[in-house]
Order: sequence, then structure tokens, then C-alpha cells
Amino acid sequence: MAASLVGSQWLRIGAFPAASTPLLRCKPCLLVRRRSLSVSASAVTGPADGEVRVRFAPSPTGNLHVGGARTALFNYLFARSKGGKFILRIEDTDLERSTRKSEEAMLNDLSWLGLDWDEGPGAGGEYGPYRQSERNSLYKQYAEKLLNSGHVYRCFCSSEELEQMKETAKQMQLPPVYTGKWATASDEEVQKELEKGTPYTYRFRVPKEGRLKIEDIIRGEVSWGLDTLGDFVILRSNGQPVYNFCVTVDDATMRISHVIRAEEHLPNTLRQALIYNALGFPMPSFAHVSLILAPDRSKLSKRHGATSVGQFREMGYLPQAMVNYLALLGWGDGTENEFFTIDQLVEKFSIDRVNKSGAVFDSAKLRWMNGQHLRALPSEELVKILGERWKTAGILLESGGMFVKEATELLKDGIDLVTDADKVMSNLLSYPLNSTLTSAEGKPVLEDKLPEVASSLIAAYDSGELHKALEEGHAGWQKWVKSFGKLLKRKGKSLFMPLRVLLTGKLHGPDMGGSILLIYKAGINGDIVNPQIGFVTLDERFRMLKELDWEALKAQHEAQPEPVATASH
Repeated sequence: MAASLVGSQWLRIGAFPAASTPLLRCKPCLLVRRRSLSVSASAVTGPADGEVRVRFAPSPTGNLHVGGARTALFNYLFARSKGGKFILRIEDTDLERSTRKSEEAMLNDLSWLGLDWDEGPGAGGEYGPYRQSERNSLYKQYAEKLLNSGHVYRCFCSSEELEQMKETAKQMQLPPVYTGKWATASDEEVQKELEKGTPYTYRFRVPKEGRLKIEDIIRGEVSWGLDTLGDFVILRSNGQPVYNFCVTVDDATMRISHVIRAEEHLPNTLRQALIYNALGFPMPSFAHVSLILAPDRSKLSKRHGATSVGQFREMGYLPQAMVNYLALLGWGDGTENEFFTIDQLVEKFSIDRVNKSGAVFDSAKLRWMNGQHLRALPSEELVKILGERWKTAGILLESGGMFVKEATELLKDGIDLVTDADKVMSNLLSYPLNSTLTSAEGKPVLEDKLPEVASSLIAAYDSGELHKALEEGHAGWQKWVKSFGKLLKRKGKSLFMPLRVLLTGKLHGPDMGGSILLIYKAGINGDIVNPQIGFVTLDERFRMLKELDWEALKAQHEAQPEPVATASH
């Protein structure tokens, strides 16, 4: 990282009185000529011992957004890949909006994602406290230091005066910079206001010439003109410190080596760099990560659907899938591989490979990736997850056992989210024969002599032949199907499609043999499926087949108008 504030004909003395602490041990250093300033930080790598220390610093004013989660993840991966420390700091200076409930939800979401922090709330650490609201005495100490060194002055301007300055600047089409008299007020003028008890803020003196340049790890060189900034407040009149001042003091005193954060914080770097230099702190390296975009390439927000980690958790997403997907929003290892565990991400991650352009959040891709991770789980874990889901949803009466194990194996390919398990199990247990046979898609199956197949199937059921085959499991089923096909002189699709329709009531679905075996077992063992959910047993299915009016079905299809073919152009 390199940062510089550039002017001309530099001298090491000028606009500001000497700081009460030594200047930096290494760059950046304070160089001023009248109201200009230069900083160079190309040699800075953070703490003197070279330890990598990064932080994630959320404000507890709402839920953890996926953008914040990705920032936390990149910090975590960078720290772990470098053998460094990942620090969690709560930026709760917005006292009106910050809540402990929000903080607890954020901590839970980070823990759920597996992003364990080395220092912070609940973990302790030698650089605490780790909530800004508990660090006020430290901010005031450094604010006084800046006041004594002349980098900060008391500003007694009223709200009305400040509003007038803004209005004047607007009319003159100038940046809204502070033009009040208190930057150059005499000690007598200041003392007079103090004696009157006039409220005041602490305002930072900004050089009036030069540019700030930083070498961002992701974005390359970024620069700002100092003449657009103006003297800014670091301490409000109520004694509350301002965000940029708190962040700088916290990052410096916590010895943060790399600040990896969202690009919306890039403009804050200008104020923070000035404060770093005024206090004599080494600057960290900066890496500003691009925003996460919606499919329309606008900033991802609530209007685009779920955006918080908690929402995705409730929707049935796995933490490992969220971590995998978030890592790929702006990063890749240079190969075609898209499937990573968190340990693999730690091994592969490099901040140099983070893309500076915005990454589009694709819900369908996340869903697909969740399915990949779900099916990659050890079979015992997947059985446990789906069994508990089916019992909680009120579909099954037990969350374990052979039925759950076999159902998991049969249905898992149709499950991308844990919540999908409800639909696929209910689908397996249902028997929508009538709606299938009356549908346009079901018509060709019906017309392929389906009543004849049904008659032979009922005969196999009534003779006990089918029951015997099902009792023997998969091998018995396959043997029976083969002989049944020979009897009807059918094979392939002309055999399996009518059998599927007659036995499952559906045209499509998972492996037919596995499906029928599970339906059979659930029917003969009454303590597996909840009787309230409309499960149709194999016996009930055959009763319905026997009562089916094939002629009425045929007449119904004949009464339906043929679909009109659209002319091609």
C-alpha cells in the first residue's frame, strides 16, 4: 500500500505546531509548506512485527447483509491464509439506531457462517474493549492530543452559521467546505466563548493545497484533492466522537495492518489518512472491495428479495454453501473450479485475485451451489438433517430409521434447499392419478392401451405376486418388472411409463422402483407417515385403479379441443 499527499517545495515545518509525539517511525510522514501536506506510505506494512491483523467492524443497526458477510469473509480468509488475526469490532456510535439485539443477531450469523474471530466480543483480547461505545475515554484522550498539537481547534459556530456557509458555497458552486473564523481565532476569542459556556466542536485542520494518493491493493492508485474537503469535525458538541475519528483511533490502537472493506468507504480514507498522520500512527494497507450488485446491476437491496444472512439461513441454506458462494462474488482461484470448502478457500485465497468490478448476486446460482454442498455432506449428516426436517414439517412421525435413510438416498437429487425436502416427500406420498390422466401430457400414455396394462397390473396385485416381489426389495422388484414386461411384450419407455403412471400417479419422478418400495413400506408400517398429510397407500392406489372409469376418461379427452398450432414465420 502506498499513500501520499502531494504538494511542492516541501519543508518539514509549516502550518501546524509540532506534534507532542514523535513523527512516524516509517512513512507516512508529515511534510508541510504553508497549508500543503505530503504523505508517503509505500513502506508501511502495519504493526512493527509484521503480524497480519484485520478487522470486520459492523454497525449493529440491522441484520447482517450479504455484502457485509462477504467483507467479513474476505478479512477472515486473508487473516487465516497469512497466519494472522481476525478481529471483530462493533461500531455502535450511532446510539439511537444501535441495539444489542442486532449485535447478537450479527454475532450469531458470523458464528453460523463459521467465521470465528480471534479478538472481539465474547473472545476478549489485549486491545479491547471491542465496542466503540466503551472506548469514549480513548477517543477523548486522542482528541485532546490533537488539540494540544494544533491539528484540531475548537469551533464555536452555531448550526445557523454552518447552514449559511453551506448555502453560500452552493450559490457560488463551490464544495461545501468550512469557512468559519475559528481556524484562525486568537486565544482571547476562544477563552471568551469558553467562559460564556458556548457549545463547541473539535474541528480538524485540513491543508488547503495538495492531493492525497493511496495505492489500493484492489483498485490501484486512488487520489483526492485536499481543497474539496475543508476542516471537518472529529468531536461533536455533545462530546460524541465522529465515525472517521473513531475508526482511525481504533484501527491504529488495535494495530490493524490491512483494512479490507467495501468500496463505499473509499471516500473516508482521505479524512482517516490525515488523522493517522496527525497522530503519528503508521497507516495500514487499504483494499476496497466492490459492491454486490443485483441482476439489473443496481446495488443489491431488499427490493431484490432476500439480502440478509439470517433470511438465507431461515430459507434452508447451508453455511458452507453461503461461504462458498460469497467467496466467488469477486474472487476466483484462476481455475474453472467453483466448489470450495472453507479450508480450501483459506488455502487458495489471495487478495490480489479480488476483482475491482462489481459482482452480480445470482440467486439461482446460490441455490444450485447449496444443492452441491447438501449432497456432498456425509450420508449420516444428510439423513439427520432431512429426517428432522420431515418430522418438524409434520410429514413423518419419526426423524430416523431405515425409511428416512432410503428416502434420503432416493430424493436427495431433487433437493437443493433443506426446505425443498417437504415438497419432494409430499410428492412421493401423493397419488394425483386423475389429474395426470386428464392432462394433455397424460393423453399419449392413456392412448397406449393403458387400461390393458392396468388390468394385468391389478391381476399381479390381487394374486399376491407384486407383494411378494416388493417384500424381496430392489432385486425382487427388478425381477418382477422384467417378467411383467415379457408378459405384456413391452420394454423400455412403453413399459416403464404406464407402470409409473399407474403406481405413482405421475409422469415424472425419482427412481420408480425405489419410490414404490418406499410407498409399500410406509403403507404396511403405520407409524412412519403422519396420517393427516393425505398419504395414499399402495392398497388404496389399487382400489382407485379398480374403480377407474376408463371410458369416461377417453370421452373427456375426446371432448377437449385440439390445441391450435401457431403459424411459424
